[in-house]
Amino acid sequence: MGGARPALELDDIQRGVLSSRPTPYAAAYLVFRIDDRAHGRELMRRASTVVTSAAAPVSPSGETWVSIAVTFRGLEVLGVPSASLETFAWEFRQGMAARAKALGDDGESSPEHWEAPLGTPDVHVVLTAVAPDAARLEAAIDRARPAYDQLTGVTAIWRQDCHALPTETEHFGYRDGVSHPAVEGSGIPGSNRLEAPLKAGEFVLGYPDELGGTQAPQPQLLGRNGSYAVFRKLHQDVAAFRRYLRQAATGPQDEELLAAKIMGRWRSGAPLALSPQHDDPALGADPGRRNTFLYAREDPAGFTTPGGCHIRRANPRDASVAGEVRLHRMIRRGAAYGPPLPDGVLEDDGVDRGLMFAFVGAHPGRQFEFVQSQWMNDGVFFGAGDARDPVTGAHDGSGGFTVPRRPVRRRLPPLPRFVVTRGGEYCFLPGLRALRWLADPRD
Repeated sequence: MGGARPALELDDIQRGVLSSRPTPYAAAYLVFRIDDRAHGRELMRRASTVVTSAAAPVSPSGETWVSIAVTFRGLEVLGVPSASLETFAWEFRQGMAARAKALGDDGESSPEHWEAPLGTPDVHVVLTAVAPDAARLEAAIDRARPAYDQLTGVTAIWRQDCHALPTETEHFGYRDGVSHPAVEGSGIPGSNRLEAPLKAGEFVLGYPDELGGTQAPQPQLLGRNGSYAVFRKLHQDVAAFRRYLRQAATGPQDEELLAAKIMGRWRSGAPLALSPQHDDPALGADPGRRNTFLYAREDPAGFTTPGGCHIRRANPRDASVAGEVRLHRMIRRGAAYGPPLPDGVLEDDGVDRGLMFAFVGAHPGRQFEFVQSQWMNDGVFFGAGDARDPVTGAHDGSGGFTVPRRPVRRRLPPLPRFVVTRGGEYCFLPGLRALRWLADPRD
């Protein structure tokens, strides 16, 4: 598309939309219910003074910030006019629990088994705080506390603390947070210099997207510079994952190879695409190299990086697949919760541990839901029938995983479900001016 690209109004965009998390970091999700409309509106007014904008590269406390998101039910409780509510994405209006079937949240992951109050009409406001360590995290929450303290009509109903593990991995043992896209106008580089920056409208409402259109809820003061956000609490069955690898492998070396083939990366973060034969911890630790690769020329058939592995499903890059990849790119963030299962332990210890998954984007349907339903929980897009993602897929013990190789492909045993959804919600991350508008919604 021709013409000059519009400049992002960074001073009106919440910092949590575009900024990657510090390393290491601590984080917390706090959920609130609004029982009194006037107090809820006062919460929005106060929140606008504590949320850090994307224009502030460094907040007063360093790599520390607070974000405020509102669910559709929260907008209703705040009294946003119905004409405005109807302009929001329909997936957001339905809420995550109503979208469970499309997301593969069945069996153990179905909403009736979710952790209360997640997925219920009581979830109205979600405050997320991020900091380099637990002490600064609590300081950030303390600074935000005036936004909701002494408002008797606003009740804190849930909190989840998260953190980066000392190994900088998630609980299955893989380095996390490796890939993120470049967004035009943000000033924040992407992790793959071979990928052209995406249009700002893919992630921030009110700007042209990859199709040339501009989407934003109305009125403009409410929708512009906002984003949709999805958060999901995902329990990880680490012991089952380890047992599966142990039973499927011929020995320790083969176990690590299978782990890499399933993920698409070695545990260190080094991709199979750049280190196909063995792990390369130096590569895995290098953010300038570990994500700079494509598939179409070097590995179209997936002999190095299997087409069905986790990272190739989440981001097929330039591979030939059903669907235009750039229309489904996401800003994805993950934060571990719970203590690690000690190394070598193959039996579950009964402790809840997992990942707090977060998506940020402007199109929850064609970004998050499409990837979750079509790429993670199906295989048609790359010619593998109904095969599901080997790590996060909604498995029922009937489907396995195929490792392409010559002369004979390797078929692994049926996969159990390693990741169970504990709950979550679809949210709207308003711009800072929109937070002030929510303090007094009007037509």
